[in-house]
Amino acid sequence: MQAGGHRFEPGILHQDRHTDRQMSKYAYTDYFLKEVLRKRPYIKREWCEEVVSHPIRWERQEDNRWRFWGQVEELDRRILGVVTLDDRTTIHNAFPDRGFKL
Repeated sequence: MQAGGHRFEPGILHQDRHTDRQMSKYAYTDYFLKEVLRKRPYIKREWCEEVVSHPIRWERQEDNRWRFWGQVEELDRRILGVVTLDDRTTIHNAFPDRGFKL
């Protein structure tokens, strides 16, 4: 599904469980917080949120998850892939996608 094909509404607001100061519409799985950020410490949560909010492409996966792609200026304009749970607001995984093609 191309980003221009459908209007995307990411969902209701959830408090970011990891900062008391900021409200965020996104939550994070334990896997993301404990494994993804440990393996890829250069990935920033705000990049993931931006990709999900303004993807250049997204699609539903077979396992009731969504995959989003976006270009991140701070990653030398590389493409970041972000996987969310079915609610499209709980971020589960993120990775530079070297094989991404439009």
